[in-house]
Amino acid sequence: MAPSTVRETAPRVRRRPAFHALRIAGVQPLCEDAAAVSFDVPEELAEEFAFSPGQSLTLRRQIDGRDERRSYSICSPVGAPLRIGVRVVPGGLFSSWLVNEVRPGDTVEVMAPTGAFTPDLAEPGHHVLIAAGSGITPMLSIAESVLAADPRSRVTLFYGNRRTGTVMFADELADLKDLYPTRFELGHVLSREPREADLLSGRLDTERLAALVDGLVDVAGADHWWLCGPHGMVRDAQELLARLGVPEDRVHQELFYADDAPVQPVRHEEAAAEGPVSQVTLVLDGRSTTSSLPRDMTLLDGAQLTRPDLPFACKGGVCGTCRALVCDGKADMRRNFALEPAEVEAGYVLTCQSFAVSDTLTVDYDS
Repeated sequence: MAPSTVRETAPRVRRRPAFHALRIAGVQPLCEDAAAVSFDVPEELAEEFAFSPGQSLTLRRQIDGRDERRSYSICSPVGAPLRIGVRVVPGGLFSSWLVNEVRPGDTVEVMAPTGAFTPDLAEPGHHVLIAAGSGITPMLSIAESVLAADPRSRVTLFYGNRRTGTVMFADELADLKDLYPTRFELGHVLSREPREADLLSGRLDTERLAALVDGLVDVAGADHWWLCGPHGMVRDAQELLARLGVPEDRVHQELFYADDAPVQPVRHEEAAAEGPVSQVTLVLDGRSTTSSLPRDMTLLDGAQLTRPDLPFACKGGVCGTCRALVCDGKADMRRNFALEPAEVEAGYVLTCQSFAVSDTLTVDYDS
């Protein structure tokens, strides 16, 4: 039985980014299992698709009648043509399609850039980037943008991969090193291929990362630390930085997947009539909708039955597309790999991983 007691109020002015059909400008192979996909953005959408370094795009397509969405990080520096990095996920219908089947001239539905994994380009400083695998994608955007924005800024990048053939953006990183030889430090760490320096051979784990930081970074002088990769790597880096006394507000994280972390199952069935329910008010695109939602379904899954326009991408607590502010009442967020501690403190939740706890609840996607 679908949620009931639906009430709506008049719209406000602010609107959520919508999907637009963008033409593929090019597909550039990066390594054996990854490619960079670039888009033509028409002049009338230029302002809407202007991006900050480190942001991402949500793409949508219909697969066997299902609305499938995926989030991919932008790899371009600020002001450059829009481009994302995509690595093929085994069995991944979306990533395999983008890397192996999409051709220039095809169109893809794309939402305007989102995300808060972004540096302040007006503030010069030393940025330390720690990435593994496809986690390099937003880091390339951040590094290029930071170095170009201010001649006083510096970037140190530690990048882990299995082998040379799996390194994404190898040429771009080499070019960046040539362009900024004194302001950009780059350390490639390979886990399945020996390197001349033992320190650069093996997994980018806590021990190796600690040695790299000790030898190459003045921890007290580093202004921001950016972490992007699998959950294990990000967790190890966070623990190391905490031991080194790095303040939490200087550490920023983003995951490209979290398959080694506890997962809250995602529910898709319609809400059952029995069991505790909450009166949940959702505000999106200035429109307020109130529904009776069961407390054993996520806010996103339950509310989609009456508001199919709710924004989402991964439904795994990683991308942050479904971020909303709890304005009244209480919600229990079971999993979070996208929100900064300050956002959680301010009352933001990921609705794909949150459950209503109070009798009434109001969440605002427009905030």
